[in-house]
Amino acid sequence: MSKVWMITGASRGLGLEIAKAALAAGDQVIAGARDAAKIASALGTQEHLLGVALDVTAPAQATAAVAAGIERFGRIDLLVNNAGYGHFGPFEQASADDVEAQYRVNVFGAMHVTRAVLPGMREQKSGRIFNISSIAGLKGGPMASLYCSSKFALEGWSESLAGELQPLGIQVTAVEPGFFRTEFLEPGSVRYTADELPEYGPGLEQMQAWLNGKSLQQEGDPAKLAKVLVDLAGRAEQPLHLLMGSDAIAWMEDRLQRDAKNVEEWRSVSVSTDFPQ
Repeated sequence: MSKVWMITGASRGLGLEIAKAALAAGDQVIAGARDAAKIASALGTQEHLLGVALDVTAPAQATAAVAAGIERFGRIDLLVNNAGYGHFGPFEQASADDVEAQYRVNVFGAMHVTRAVLPGMREQKSGRIFNISSIAGLKGGPMASLYCSSKFALEGWSESLAGELQPLGIQVTAVEPGFFRTEFLEPGSVRYTADELPEYGPGLEQMQAWLNGKSLQQEGDPAKLAKVLVDLAGRAEQPLHLLMGSDAIAWMEDRLQRDAKNVEEWRSVSVSTDFPQ
């Protein structure tokens, strides 16, 4: 039986590859992008495809896009919250607008679209949600506080949401890709804070050079990630967290080792704050 997908940020990158994989599997796709014309340019016109204008930061657009998808296909079985971008640089140089913009897309955008989709999933007592997080949601790094913190927020929200929705027949997975070969790090996508404070200059320059060297050379294959999600959609159970890429495994293992060491090193201090038994 074919499924109905709703995918945000579907005009390029991971979102586009997931849309292609779902269509190739015979499923129906509601593909959202800020400019709906880019969906037609990327995927053409197909019977099983509906391109919708969707700026995830606008709740009314999320509601309208979901309504259009249900009117066309009758239901939504899977939601992929993929829309997002990275803003890098030292926190002190980031403006309040920079911080708010990062969260509006990466966190609140996913929440807006999910809130619009949930009534239908709740009524049909089934549904799948894939929140595209990042290894940046597993382990923070210098010059990436805005992006990492937004993805950490997405991780916590996903875990809590999964517990709420599991009794309703709806499953949630936080998908944690490493570096995948998309335009994510290209100048038209990535953003950097202004280089204003000389004390941060060397660190910011090193970060930009590293990311520029990664751009379009990333280890991960977006088409393979997309195929994994389409295959997972056919399984009875999906995981709460799903690491994608060998680098994601390495980052997670490093975090686990770091955290385990920290717990043991400070265990006596931690337990000393309890009331006496």
